[in-house]
Amino acid sequence: MDAFLVSFIAVAIAEIGDKTQLLSLTLAAKYRRPWPICIGILLATLANHALAGGVGALLAQWIPPRALQWAVVVSFIGMAAWTLIPDKADEDAANQGAGHGLVIATIIAFFLAEMGDKTQIATVALAAQYHPLWQVVAGTTVGMLAANVPVVWLGARFAHRIPLRAARITAALLFLGLGLWNLYELLA
Repeated sequence: MDAFLVSFIAVAIAEIGDKTQLLSLTLAAKYRRPWPICIGILLATLANHALAGGVGALLAQWIPPRALQWAVVVSFIGMAAWTLIPDKADEDAANQGAGHGLVIATIIAFFLAEMGDKTQIATVALAAQYHPLWQVVAGTTVGMLAANVPVVWLGARFAHRIPLRAARITAALLFLGLGLWNLYELLA
């Protein structure tokens, strides 16, 4: 599969109902200025996922290929389980840096909220498995935007209509499928 496409789908689905999506909703409801929020989300995601992708690429160089394959299998299956746990909005992150302009506030809030998040860890695992790195980072970034930009533009009305439980189950099945697919390739 194409690195961009796998990365895009994995993050777009995993992001539904995630704390950073709820953060998008919080920022949109509070400030009602979608363009600066979307620009902040883009810049924060690029920085965060480039960092995560770089870590994944380094791990791919340092860890023996067979051990890395097992780590990817375990991480995808672990992501499947983690995705089933609902997130809550990180309102403290939304309020950090609010005095420095909305773009800066969004960058800071998103970057901090994304640290250690499911989509950041998924980016590490995807970058360790798929190449080239730029396609993984581009795919995860576009996936993040695909899940968050509609929330910013359409606000609370849109977010309340998303069946979050079904989205979490779909994301969990996607990660489980990726884990099992990698396991099949490992054992074949």
